[in-house]
Amino acid sequence: MPIYEYLCPQCDVFEAIRPMSAAAESTTCPQCRQTAHRKMSVPNISRTGSAAFRLIDSTYRSASEPQVVSGGLPATGSRKTQRYSSNPLHKKLPRP
Repeated sequence: MPIYEYLCPQCDVFEAIRPMSAAAESTTCPQCRQTAHRKMSVPNISRTGSAAFRLIDSTYRSASEPQVVSGGLPATGSRKTQRYSSNPLHKKLPRP
């Protein structure tokens, strides 16, 4: 069922969930019981749960909110050397 927004003159905007056949132009405010008129609002037609939407959203967000890298550069010279085996059978193994 669609969600309709109504604007109360005393309170504020509130939402009402109704079938399309029962959507009235005015209704009573649930807080102050005054007449509230239906407000024109943007329909919610996006698929926010899909993987494609998350990818597009993260791409747009990276332009204005880039990820900040904290910390320094990786240390140089602390690389471990690879140990070589002296076993002659290991020489026959395929090399990467």
